[in-house]
Amino acid sequence: MATLTSTRRERWSWYLYDFGNSAYASVVLLAVYSAYFQGQVVGGAEGSRLWGLAVGIAMLVVAVTSPFLGTLADFAGNKKRFLFLTTAMACLFTAGLFFAEPGNVWIGMGFFILAEIGYRSAQVFYNGLLPEIAAPEEMGRVSGYGWAIGTAGGIVCLLIILPLVVIIGGTFIVRLAMVITAVFFAVSAIPIFLWLPERAEHQKLPVGENYVRLAFSRLGKTIRTASHFKEFLKFMLAFLVYNDGVIMALDFAAIIGAVLFGMDQQTLIIFIIIVQVTNVVGAYVFGVLVDRIGGKRSLVLSLLAMIGAVLWLFFGQTQMDFFLIGAVAGFAMAGVQSVSRTMVAMFAPPGKGAEFYGFFAVAGRTSSFIGPAVYGWIAAELALWFQAQGQAVALAEQAGQRLAILSIAAFLLVGLILLWFVDEAKARAAAGLPTTKTT
Repeated sequence: MATLTSTRRERWSWYLYDFGNSAYASVVLLAVYSAYFQGQVVGGAEGSRLWGLAVGIAMLVVAVTSPFLGTLADFAGNKKRFLFLTTAMACLFTAGLFFAEPGNVWIGMGFFILAEIGYRSAQVFYNGLLPEIAAPEEMGRVSGYGWAIGTAGGIVCLLIILPLVVIIGGTFIVRLAMVITAVFFAVSAIPIFLWLPERAEHQKLPVGENYVRLAFSRLGKTIRTASHFKEFLKFMLAFLVYNDGVIMALDFAAIIGAVLFGMDQQTLIIFIIIVQVTNVVGAYVFGVLVDRIGGKRSLVLSLLAMIGAVLWLFFGQTQMDFFLIGAVAGFAMAGVQSVSRTMVAMFAPPGKGAEFYGFFAVAGRTSSFIGPAVYGWIAAELALWFQAQGQAVALAEQAGQRLAILSIAAFLLVGLILLWFVDEAKARAAAGLPTTKTT
């Protein structure tokens, strides 16, 4: 599709979708709903366990269905229809979180799982539209613009909600924030359905095939292709582990802030805004570093910075500590995520980029249900143990939360150790690329 051209309006419709769905991530996953669910809907250490379980269930469902959804996106020729359905699902159940009043665990957990499945599934179809608006040589740039604009969307939505939380406060405003986020997401998504035409043509299924069988056949082919590239597989193994650490840090950041540092809702919103701003800076800095010192070295530096931030979090005592930790973590996390994606492109042979990215996406979703569930279980079980030793409930919950933080560091450290055995020069040589970057 190197000759493909798209209008500025079509690209902006794609960017604006990211503007909206990043608002969901910022409000629901990071700054507002996670802490509200843990502290108000459920309460106590059990809130951490159920939050980790809810995230894990949603991730597992998406991991199982994503190969099927990806095949559907490629063959059906109507990505926008499926994007609309999954986006509507995300927006509807996000708005439904308004009814998640304190103590209403079934609605609070069930509606979140459904919203999260819609949000994650929609990304399959949204990402599938990228090749329809950008030629291969400009996909990185277009994708980067979408990422930056998406980050801005998350910040804008938080800035809309922040004054309401400051002026009015209370659980009603937190629940209303879910409706505001759903509307923000839905309105931002409208242009992609109005302005971006469906360019892909419907492909006929091979005789005797169905979407499910074809999906797993294609996944098997991708795995077999990747199996011939040893260094890429070693990198994927490392990614599976350290990516879980990143997901754990993201999903429990607000809960840690509330439980360990006594942060209220407005302070948590400001905290997440700071994290997102430093995330943008980190993405730029590590993008430059990759060109100068290579992918593996850049990724090692970002993981070391992330581990340092997590250990600082374990020992941190004040809200100022938490703000500074968030700034460092946001910077480092951008490096981990952006450099990981870059290394997939560096390790993929010419013409195999889509297959390798597909494998990368499936691997990330498949692993990401483990970490949050592990963290929530550890935090809850340790809190119960400390209570059994005679500690007050609040202190026991804090102790369990603090020790659970070490599980994040463990995932990141094991992933870093596995990454150390990846030979970047050999990987680039196997892909037929220049080996000018050292390991």
